[in-house]
Amino acid sequence: MTSPTASSRSPRRPAWAGRNYSLLTAAAVVTGLGSHGALVAAAFAVIETGGDGGDVGLVAAARTLPLVLFLLIGGAVADRLPRHRVMVAANVLNCLSQAAFAVLVLTGEPRLWHMMLLAALGGTGQAFFGPAAEGMLMSSVEGEHAGRAFAVFRMAMQGAVLGGAALGGAMVAAIGPGWVLAADAAAFALAGALRAFLDVGHIPPRAPGGGLISDLRDGWQEFAGRPWLWGIVVQFSIANAVVAAADAVYGPLVARDHLGGAAPWGLALGAFGAGTVAGALLMTRWKPRRLLLAGTLCVFPLALPSAALAVPVPIGVLFGVMFVAGATVEVFGVSWMTALHQEIPEHKLSRVSAYDWFGSVALVPLATAAAGPAEEAVGRTAALWGCAGLVVLVTAAVLCVPDVRNLRRRTTPVARGGGERASADAERPVGGLG
Repeated sequence: MTSPTASSRSPRRPAWAGRNYSLLTAAAVVTGLGSHGALVAAAFAVIETGGDGGDVGLVAAARTLPLVLFLLIGGAVADRLPRHRVMVAANVLNCLSQAAFAVLVLTGEPRLWHMMLLAALGGTGQAFFGPAAEGMLMSSVEGEHAGRAFAVFRMAMQGAVLGGAALGGAMVAAIGPGWVLAADAAAFALAGALRAFLDVGHIPPRAPGGGLISDLRDGWQEFAGRPWLWGIVVQFSIANAVVAAADAVYGPLVARDHLGGAAPWGLALGAFGAGTVAGALLMTRWKPRRLLLAGTLCVFPLALPSAALAVPVPIGVLFGVMFVAGATVEVFGVSWMTALHQEIPEHKLSRVSAYDWFGSVALVPLATAAAGPAEEAVGRTAALWGCAGLVVLVTAAVLCVPDVRNLRRRTTPVARGGGERASADAERPVGGLG
Protein backbone atom coordinates (compact mmCIF):
# COMPACT_ATOMS: atom_id res chain seq x y z
CA MET A 1 0.00 0.00 0.00
CA THR A 2 1.30 3.46 -0.87
CA SER A 3 1.80 5.69 2.13
CA PRO A 4 0.18 9.15 2.25
CA THR A 5 3.66 10.70 2.21
CA ALA A 6 4.61 8.81 -0.94
CA SER A 7 1.34 9.75 -2.62
CA SER A 8 1.81 13.41 -1.80
CA ARG A 9 5.21 13.29 -3.51
CA SER A 10 3.95 11.69 -6.71
CA PRO A 11 4.64 13.95 -9.68
CA ARG A 12 1.59 15.70 -11.06
CA ARG A 13 2.84 15.51 -14.63
CA PRO A 14 4.24 12.66 -16.73
CA ALA A 15 7.89 11.74 -16.37
CA TRP A 16 8.66 13.15 -19.84
CA ALA A 17 7.12 16.57 -19.10
CA GLY A 18 10.05 18.28 -17.41
CA ARG A 19 10.21 21.87 -16.21
CA ASN A 20 11.37 23.37 -19.50
CA TYR A 21 8.79 21.45 -21.50
CA SER A 22 5.98 22.53 -19.19
CA LEU A 23 7.02 26.19 -19.34
CA LEU A 24 7.29 26.06 -23.13
CA THR A 25 3.88 24.47 -23.49
CA ALA A 26 2.20 26.95 -21.14
CA ALA A 27 3.80 29.90 -22.91
CA ALA A 28 2.80 28.54 -26.34
CA VAL A 29 -0.83 28.26 -25.22
CA VAL A 30 -0.80 31.86 -23.93
CA THR A 31 0.67 33.29 -27.14
CA GLY A 32 -1.52 31.05 -29.32
CA LEU A 33 -4.67 32.37 -27.69
CA GLY A 34 -3.51 35.98 -28.00
CA SER A 35 -1.95 35.94 -31.45
CA HIS A 36 -4.75 34.25 -33.33
CA GLY A 37 -7.31 36.52 -31.76
CA ALA A 38 -5.10 39.44 -32.78
CA LEU A 39 -5.06 38.30 -36.42
CA VAL A 40 -8.83 38.75 -36.47
CA ALA A 41 -8.53 42.06 -34.64
CA ALA A 42 -5.88 43.44 -37.01
CA ALA A 43 -8.04 42.71 -40.06
CA PHE A 44 -11.05 44.46 -38.52
CA ALA A 45 -8.88 47.37 -37.36
CA VAL A 46 -7.93 47.95 -41.00
CA ILE A 47 -11.56 47.66 -42.14
CA GLU A 48 -12.87 49.98 -39.44
CA THR A 49 -10.49 52.73 -40.60
CA GLY A 50 -11.98 52.53 -44.09
CA GLY A 51 -9.61 49.98 -45.57
CA ASP A 52 -10.65 47.38 -48.12
CA GLY A 53 -9.55 43.83 -48.83
CA GLY A 54 -6.41 45.05 -50.55
CA ASP A 55 -5.40 47.02 -47.45
CA VAL A 56 -5.95 43.97 -45.26
CA GLY A 57 -3.71 42.04 -47.62
CA LEU A 58 -1.00 44.71 -47.44
CA VAL A 59 -0.91 44.54 -43.65
CA ALA A 60 -0.72 40.74 -43.80
CA ALA A 61 2.06 40.93 -46.39
CA ALA A 62 3.94 43.44 -44.24
CA ARG A 63 4.06 40.83 -41.50
CA THR A 64 5.07 37.97 -43.82
CA LEU A 65 7.88 39.73 -45.70
CA PRO A 66 10.26 40.30 -42.75
CA LEU A 67 9.42 36.81 -41.51
CA VAL A 68 10.82 35.42 -44.77
CA LEU A 69 13.76 37.84 -44.88
CA PHE A 70 15.03 37.31 -41.35
CA LEU A 71 14.26 33.62 -40.70
CA LEU A 72 17.68 32.29 -41.67
CA ILE A 73 19.45 34.96 -39.65
CA GLY A 74 17.14 34.18 -36.73
CA GLY A 75 18.10 30.52 -36.89
CA ALA A 76 21.81 31.30 -36.86
CA VAL A 77 21.42 33.72 -33.95
CA ALA A 78 19.41 31.16 -31.95
CA ASP A 79 22.19 28.56 -32.34
CA ARG A 80 24.83 31.13 -31.32
CA LEU A 81 23.12 32.73 -28.29
CA PRO A 82 21.13 31.12 -25.45
CA ARG A 83 17.82 30.30 -27.10
CA HIS A 84 15.64 31.38 -24.20
CA ARG A 85 17.13 34.87 -24.35
CA VAL A 86 16.37 35.11 -28.07
CA MET A 87 12.80 33.98 -27.37
CA VAL A 88 12.30 36.52 -24.58
CA ALA A 89 13.75 39.37 -26.69
CA ALA A 90 11.41 38.43 -29.55
CA ASN A 91 8.45 38.35 -27.17
CA VAL A 92 9.37 41.83 -25.91
CA LEU A 93 9.44 43.15 -29.48
CA ASN A 94 6.06 41.53 -30.22
CA CYS A 95 4.61 42.90 -26.98
CA LEU A 96 5.73 46.46 -27.73
CA SER A 97 4.58 46.39 -31.36
CA GLN A 98 1.13 45.03 -30.44
CA ALA A 99 0.80 47.50 -27.57
CA ALA A 100 1.58 50.38 -29.94
CA PHE A 101 -0.92 48.98 -32.46
CA ALA A 102 -3.57 48.82 -29.72
CA VAL A 103 -2.89 52.39 -28.59
CA LEU A 104 -3.20 53.69 -32.15
CA VAL A 105 -6.51 51.90 -32.66
CA LEU A 106 -7.94 52.93 -29.29
CA THR A 107 -6.90 56.58 -29.39
CA GLY A 108 -7.32 57.56 -33.01
CA GLU A 109 -7.39 56.47 -36.60
CA PRO A 110 -4.14 54.72 -37.47
CA ARG A 111 -2.85 55.18 -40.99
CA LEU A 112 -2.18 52.21 -43.21
CA TRP A 113 1.57 52.70 -43.08
CA HIS A 114 1.43 52.74 -39.25
CA MET A 115 -0.28 49.36 -39.24
CA MET A 116 2.07 47.94 -41.87
CA LEU A 117 5.13 49.07 -39.90
CA LEU A 118 3.89 47.54 -36.65
CA ALA A 119 2.91 44.32 -38.44
CA ALA A 120 6.43 44.19 -39.92
CA LEU A 121 7.95 44.51 -36.44
CA GLY A 122 5.78 41.61 -35.32
CA GLY A 123 6.95 39.50 -38.26
CA THR A 124 10.56 40.32 -37.45
CA GLY A 125 10.06 39.14 -33.88
CA GLN A 126 8.51 35.91 -35.15
CA ALA A 127 11.47 35.33 -37.49
CA PHE A 128 13.84 35.26 -34.53
CA PHE A 129 11.44 33.54 -32.16
CA GLY A 130 10.37 30.57 -34.31
CA PRO A 131 13.73 28.82 -34.84
CA ALA A 132 14.80 29.48 -31.24
CA ALA A 133 11.52 28.08 -29.90
CA GLU A 134 11.67 24.94 -32.01
CA GLY A 135 15.27 24.26 -31.02
CA MET A 136 14.45 24.86 -27.35
CA LEU A 137 11.45 22.54 -27.45
CA MET A 138 13.39 19.73 -29.08
CA SER A 139 16.18 19.98 -26.53
CA SER A 140 13.68 19.79 -23.65
CA VAL A 141 12.60 16.16 -24.15
CA GLU A 142 14.40 12.83 -24.29
CA GLY A 143 14.40 10.66 -27.41
CA GLU A 144 12.14 7.85 -26.23
CA HIS A 145 9.45 10.32 -25.12
CA ALA A 146 9.78 12.75 -28.02
CA GLY A 147 6.82 11.60 -30.10
CA ARG A 148 4.32 11.81 -27.24
CA ALA A 149 5.78 15.08 -25.95
CA PHE A 150 5.53 16.74 -29.35
CA ALA A 151 2.00 15.41 -29.84
CA VAL A 152 0.83 16.86 -26.52
CA PHE A 153 2.59 20.15 -27.24
CA ARG A 154 1.00 20.43 -30.67
CA MET A 155 -2.41 19.44 -29.30
CA ALA A 156 -2.19 22.23 -26.73
CA MET A 157 -0.95 24.69 -29.35
CA GLN A 158 -3.62 23.79 -31.92
CA GLY A 159 -6.30 24.00 -29.26
CA ALA A 160 -5.06 27.49 -28.40
CA VAL A 161 -5.10 28.48 -32.07
CA LEU A 162 -8.66 27.25 -32.45
CA GLY A 163 -9.81 28.88 -29.22
CA GLY A 164 -7.91 32.09 -29.91
CA ALA A 165 -9.52 32.62 -33.31
CA ALA A 166 -13.01 31.98 -31.92
CA LEU A 167 -12.44 34.08 -28.78
CA GLY A 168 -10.83 36.85 -30.80
CA GLY A 169 -13.80 37.10 -33.13
CA ALA A 170 -16.22 37.26 -30.22
CA MET A 171 -14.10 39.87 -28.40
CA VAL A 172 -13.79 42.05 -31.51
CA ALA A 173 -17.58 42.07 -31.78
CA ALA A 174 -18.02 42.79 -28.06
CA ILE A 175 -15.28 45.28 -27.16
CA GLY A 176 -13.57 46.22 -30.43
CA PRO A 177 -10.26 45.31 -32.08
CA GLY A 178 -8.12 47.71 -30.04
CA TRP A 179 -8.70 45.89 -26.77
CA VAL A 180 -8.04 42.52 -28.41
CA LEU A 181 -4.68 43.83 -29.64
CA ALA A 182 -3.97 45.06 -26.10
CA ALA A 183 -4.79 41.60 -24.75
CA ASP A 184 -2.34 40.09 -27.25
CA ALA A 185 0.39 42.47 -26.01
CA ALA A 186 -0.31 41.30 -22.46
CA ALA A 187 -0.16 37.67 -23.63
CA PHE A 188 3.31 38.25 -25.12
CA ALA A 189 4.44 39.84 -21.86
CA LEU A 190 3.21 36.87 -19.83
CA ALA A 191 4.72 34.34 -22.24
CA GLY A 192 8.05 36.17 -22.19
CA ALA A 193 8.04 36.07 -18.40
CA LEU A 194 7.44 32.31 -18.44
CA ARG A 195 10.21 31.74 -20.99
CA ALA A 196 12.63 33.78 -18.88
CA PHE A 197 12.56 30.92 -16.34
CA LEU A 198 13.75 28.30 -18.84
CA ASP A 199 16.89 26.47 -17.71
CA VAL A 200 19.65 25.97 -20.27
CA GLY A 201 22.23 24.71 -17.79
CA HIS A 202 22.19 21.17 -19.15
CA ILE A 203 22.53 22.12 -22.81
CA PRO A 204 26.19 21.83 -23.89
CA PRO A 205 27.80 25.24 -24.52
CA ARG A 206 28.20 26.16 -28.17
CA ALA A 207 31.74 26.12 -29.51
CA PRO A 208 32.87 29.51 -30.85
CA GLY A 209 31.94 29.79 -34.51
CA GLY A 210 33.41 31.65 -37.47
CA GLY A 211 30.71 34.27 -37.68
CA LEU A 212 27.15 34.58 -38.91
CA ILE A 213 27.92 33.69 -42.53
CA SER A 214 29.83 30.61 -41.40
CA ASP A 215 26.90 29.56 -39.22
CA LEU A 216 24.47 29.98 -42.12
CA ARG A 217 26.73 27.95 -44.40
CA ASP A 218 27.07 25.25 -41.75
CA GLY A 219 23.28 25.09 -41.37
CA TRP A 220 22.86 24.85 -45.14
CA GLN A 221 25.29 21.93 -45.32
CA GLU A 222 23.34 20.14 -42.59
CA PHE A 223 20.09 20.84 -44.44
CA ALA A 224 21.25 20.04 -47.98
CA GLY A 225 23.08 16.87 -46.93
CA ARG A 226 19.87 15.08 -45.93
CA PRO A 227 17.61 14.22 -48.89
CA TRP A 228 14.63 13.44 -46.66
CA LEU A 229 14.93 16.88 -45.07
CA TRP A 230 15.18 19.11 -48.12
CA GLY A 231 12.82 16.86 -50.10
CA ILE A 232 9.99 17.33 -47.60
CA VAL A 233 10.70 21.05 -47.23
CA VAL A 234 10.40 21.47 -51.01
CA GLN A 235 7.20 19.41 -50.91
CA PHE A 236 5.66 21.69 -48.29
CA SER A 237 6.90 24.85 -49.98
CA ILE A 238 4.51 24.01 -52.80
CA ALA A 239 1.78 22.34 -50.75
CA ASN A 240 1.57 25.16 -48.19
CA ALA A 241 1.47 27.75 -50.96
CA VAL A 242 -1.43 26.22 -52.89
CA VAL A 243 -3.37 25.38 -49.70
CA ALA A 244 -2.94 28.99 -48.56
CA ALA A 245 -4.27 30.22 -51.91
CA ALA A 246 -7.27 27.90 -51.66
CA ASP A 247 -8.04 28.84 -48.04
CA ALA A 248 -7.36 32.56 -48.17
CA VAL A 249 -8.66 33.43 -51.64
CA TYR A 250 -10.87 30.75 -53.19
CA GLY A 251 -12.52 29.41 -50.04
CA PRO A 252 -14.24 32.67 -49.04
CA LEU A 253 -15.42 33.18 -52.64
CA VAL A 254 -16.90 29.68 -52.85
CA ALA A 255 -18.53 30.21 -49.45
CA ARG A 256 -20.06 33.49 -50.64
CA ASP A 257 -21.42 32.00 -53.85
CA HIS A 258 -22.46 28.49 -52.79
CA LEU A 259 -22.25 27.81 -49.04
CA GLY A 260 -24.06 30.68 -47.38
CA GLY A 261 -21.39 33.24 -46.64
CA ALA A 262 -18.65 33.88 -44.11
CA ALA A 263 -20.16 32.05 -41.14
CA PRO A 264 -20.16 28.56 -42.73
CA TRP A 265 -16.63 29.13 -44.01
CA GLY A 266 -15.48 30.09 -40.54
CA LEU A 267 -17.01 26.91 -39.16
CA ALA A 268 -15.26 24.89 -41.87
CA LEU A 269 -11.91 26.38 -40.85
CA GLY A 270 -12.83 25.56 -37.26
CA ALA A 271 -13.45 21.94 -38.30
CA PHE A 272 -9.91 21.84 -39.71
CA GLY A 273 -8.58 23.16 -36.41
CA ALA A 274 -10.57 20.58 -34.48
CA GLY A 275 -9.09 17.93 -36.74
CA THR A 276 -5.56 18.99 -35.88
CA VAL A 277 -6.34 18.59 -32.18
CA ALA A 278 -7.74 15.11 -32.85
CA GLY A 279 -4.67 14.19 -34.91
CA ALA A 280 -2.32 15.31 -32.15
CA LEU A 281 -4.36 13.29 -29.64
CA LEU A 282 -3.98 10.21 -31.86
CA MET A 283 -0.21 10.70 -31.96
CA THR A 284 0.02 10.61 -28.17
CA ARG A 285 -0.75 6.88 -28.54
CA TRP A 286 0.49 5.91 -32.01
CA LYS A 287 4.22 5.58 -32.72
CA PRO A 288 4.67 4.52 -36.35
CA ARG A 289 7.98 2.77 -36.88
CA ARG A 290 8.62 4.37 -40.28
CA LEU A 291 7.63 7.78 -39.07
CA LEU A 292 8.24 9.81 -42.24
CA LEU A 293 6.53 7.25 -44.45
CA ALA A 294 3.45 7.28 -42.22
CA GLY A 295 3.51 11.06 -41.96
CA THR A 296 3.90 11.64 -45.69
CA LEU A 297 1.09 9.25 -46.59
CA CYS A 298 -1.10 11.34 -44.30
CA VAL A 299 -0.39 14.46 -46.37
CA PHE A 300 -2.44 13.19 -49.34
CA PRO A 301 -5.78 14.13 -47.66
CA LEU A 302 -4.58 17.74 -47.58
CA ALA A 303 -5.73 17.84 -51.21
CA LEU A 304 -9.33 17.07 -50.24
CA PRO A 305 -10.45 20.57 -49.14
CA SER A 306 -9.43 22.12 -52.47
CA ALA A 307 -11.21 19.31 -54.34
CA ALA A 308 -14.31 19.74 -52.17
CA LEU A 309 -14.39 23.47 -52.91
CA ALA A 310 -13.98 22.77 -56.62
CA VAL A 311 -17.12 20.60 -56.76
CA PRO A 312 -18.44 22.33 -54.48
CA VAL A 313 -19.76 19.86 -51.92
CA PRO A 314 -22.53 20.63 -49.37
CA ILE A 315 -21.37 22.40 -46.23
CA GLY A 316 -21.77 19.30 -44.03
CA VAL A 317 -19.49 17.29 -46.32
CA LEU A 318 -16.98 20.14 -46.33
CA PHE A 319 -16.89 20.10 -42.53
CA GLY A 320 -16.02 16.39 -42.59
CA VAL A 321 -13.37 16.87 -45.27
CA MET A 322 -11.73 19.71 -43.37
CA PHE A 323 -11.71 17.69 -40.14
CA VAL A 324 -10.03 14.71 -41.84
CA ALA A 325 -7.45 16.94 -43.53
CA GLY A 326 -6.60 18.62 -40.24
CA ALA A 327 -6.26 15.32 -38.38
CA THR A 328 -4.05 13.66 -40.98
CA VAL A 329 -1.74 16.61 -41.54
CA GLU A 330 -1.17 16.75 -37.79
CA VAL A 331 0.03 13.14 -37.93
CA PHE A 332 2.66 14.41 -40.33
CA GLY A 333 3.48 17.37 -38.08
CA VAL A 334 4.26 15.21 -35.04
CA SER A 335 6.22 12.70 -37.16
CA TRP A 336 8.24 15.52 -38.69
CA MET A 337 9.20 17.04 -35.35
CA THR A 338 10.18 13.61 -34.07
CA ALA A 339 12.42 13.03 -37.09
CA LEU A 340 14.15 16.40 -36.64
CA HIS A 341 14.63 15.73 -32.94
CA GLN A 342 16.29 12.37 -33.44
CA GLU A 343 18.38 13.15 -36.52
CA ILE A 344 19.66 16.74 -36.19
CA PRO A 345 22.49 17.60 -33.76
CA GLU A 346 21.26 19.79 -30.91
CA HIS A 347 23.61 22.68 -31.67
CA LYS A 348 22.24 22.96 -35.23
CA LEU A 349 18.54 22.57 -34.50
CA SER A 350 17.60 26.22 -34.82
CA ARG A 351 19.47 26.73 -38.09
CA VAL A 352 17.88 23.66 -39.64
CA SER A 353 14.47 24.73 -38.30
CA ALA A 354 15.01 28.13 -39.92
CA TYR A 355 15.57 26.54 -43.34
CA ASP A 356 12.44 24.45 -42.74
CA TRP A 357 10.37 27.53 -41.81
CA PHE A 358 11.79 29.50 -44.73
CA GLY A 359 10.80 26.81 -47.21
CA SER A 360 7.36 26.54 -45.66
CA VAL A 361 6.46 30.23 -46.01
CA ALA A 362 8.57 31.54 -48.91
CA LEU A 363 6.06 30.78 -51.68
CA VAL A 364 2.89 31.65 -49.77
CA PRO A 365 2.86 35.37 -50.67
CA LEU A 366 3.47 34.54 -54.33
CA ALA A 367 0.71 31.92 -54.39
CA THR A 368 -1.88 34.15 -52.77
CA ALA A 369 -0.94 37.01 -55.10
CA ALA A 370 -1.22 34.73 -58.15
CA ALA A 371 -4.55 33.21 -57.09
CA GLY A 372 -6.63 36.02 -58.58
CA PRO A 373 -4.89 36.04 -61.99
CA ALA A 374 -5.06 32.23 -62.09
CA GLU A 375 -8.81 32.35 -61.50
CA GLU A 376 -9.21 34.85 -64.34
CA ALA A 377 -7.07 32.73 -66.66
CA VAL A 378 -8.53 29.25 -66.10
CA GLY A 379 -11.55 29.71 -63.85
CA ARG A 380 -12.01 29.10 -60.15
CA THR A 381 -12.94 25.42 -60.47
CA ALA A 382 -9.90 24.57 -62.57
CA ALA A 383 -7.63 26.56 -60.23
CA LEU A 384 -8.93 24.62 -57.22
CA TRP A 385 -8.45 21.29 -58.99
CA GLY A 386 -4.95 22.47 -59.80
CA CYS A 387 -4.30 23.15 -56.11
CA ALA A 388 -5.50 19.65 -55.19
CA GLY A 389 -3.45 18.07 -57.97
CA LEU A 390 -0.26 19.83 -56.94
CA VAL A 391 -0.59 18.58 -53.36
CA VAL A 392 -0.97 15.01 -54.63
CA LEU A 393 1.87 15.39 -57.14
CA VAL A 394 4.51 16.77 -54.76
CA THR A 395 3.54 14.29 -52.03
CA ALA A 396 3.87 11.35 -54.42
CA ALA A 397 7.21 12.75 -55.62
CA VAL A 398 8.73 12.96 -52.15
CA LEU A 399 7.84 9.30 -51.55
CA CYS A 400 10.41 8.51 -54.26
CA VAL A 401 13.16 9.59 -51.82
CA PRO A 402 14.42 6.35 -50.17
CA ASP A 403 15.15 8.02 -46.82
CA VAL A 404 11.56 9.27 -46.59
CA ARG A 405 10.30 5.70 -46.97
CA ASN A 406 12.93 4.06 -44.78
CA LEU A 407 13.80 6.43 -41.91
CA ARG A 408 12.91 4.58 -38.72
CA ARG A 409 12.04 5.76 -35.24
CA ARG A 410 14.87 5.57 -32.71
CA THR A 411 14.81 5.65 -28.93
CA THR A 412 17.87 7.92 -28.75
CA PRO A 413 18.68 10.91 -30.95
CA VAL A 414 21.43 10.82 -33.54
CA ALA A 415 23.95 13.62 -33.16
CA ARG A 416 26.35 13.19 -36.07
CA GLY A 417 29.06 15.76 -35.98
CA GLY A 418 27.82 17.26 -32.80
CA GLY A 419 28.47 14.87 -29.96
CA GLU A 420 25.82 13.38 -27.72
CA ARG A 421 22.76 15.54 -27.25
CA ALA A 422 21.72 16.36 -23.70
CA SER A 423 18.19 17.06 -22.64
CA ALA A 424 17.72 20.23 -20.67
CA ASP A 425 15.67 18.21 -18.19
CA ALA A 426 17.56 14.94 -18.33
CA GLU A 427 19.61 15.18 -15.15
CA ARG A 428 17.12 16.36 -12.60
CA PRO A 429 14.08 14.82 -10.92
CA VAL A 430 10.77 15.78 -12.51
CA GLY A 431 9.28 18.81 -10.80
CA GLY A 432 12.07 18.80 -8.24
CA LEU A 433 10.74 15.60 -6.61
CA GLY A 434 12.97 12.63 -6.13
